[in-house]
Amino acid sequence: MDKSSTSRAPFPTLSTLAHVESWIFDLDNTLYPPEADLFALMDVRMTGYIAHLLNLPLEEARVLQKGWFRDHGNTLSGLMHHHDIDPCDFLAHVHDIALDRLSPDPVLRDMIERLPGRRLIYTNGDADYAGRVLERLELTGLFECVHDIHACAYVPKPQPPGYATLCAAYAVDPTRATFFEDMARNLAPAKALGMTTVWLNNGSEWGADIGTEGSHRDFIDYETPALAPFLTALFKE
Repeated sequence: MDKSSTSRAPFPTLSTLAHVESWIFDLDNTLYPPEADLFALMDVRMTGYIAHLLNLPLEEARVLQKGWFRDHGNTLSGLMHHHDIDPCDFLAHVHDIALDRLSPDPVLRDMIERLPGRRLIYTNGDADYAGRVLERLELTGLFECVHDIHACAYVPKPQPPGYATLCAAYAVDPTRATFFEDMARNLAPAKALGMTTVWLNNGSEWGADIGTEGSHRDFIDYETPALAPFLTALFKE
């Protein structure tokens, strides 16, 4: 029997999550809504990069890109595995996008700022790009760190090493941490470590069941369509 959103726990309150001392957030499509569709801009640049590198038509390059994302966790890992590229060059190229689709959410900022304990970001992107996004969202200064793809030695979510690296680098007790993520498959390793998991089921590309087909998704503790309502509910005792 498939475990649907209706069978999961309702939104918790802070007393429900009294054990949590570390609040860990994905970046893209988590701290801002997927309607901003920054990935569409990055997709164009990734496809162009691959097409230029391999001298391929754009259509063929896009097929490769999506296959690597599916099989390796992100396009960069596929490129490094098959073509030994410079990751810094690739990331600088892909993240050279305008961020004018993003706008601040004062309610979200207030809710994040009120969370008791530590606040961290874990992203498959890089810290420079994350810094630009946080500045645009007016969330700068709220997070202790950005644990990025460089810090993970280019091993992306959902592969387990990056989660362990995060916990070791910042002395995070995973049993006292909550992880927020829009891609369901990226929650499985967090849950395996003992984290409380929150899936932002917001319709983002690849967000639902890629990599989790046939499972009951029992690695998801809570489910929400957006971050701000979930955090707001925490403070309604």
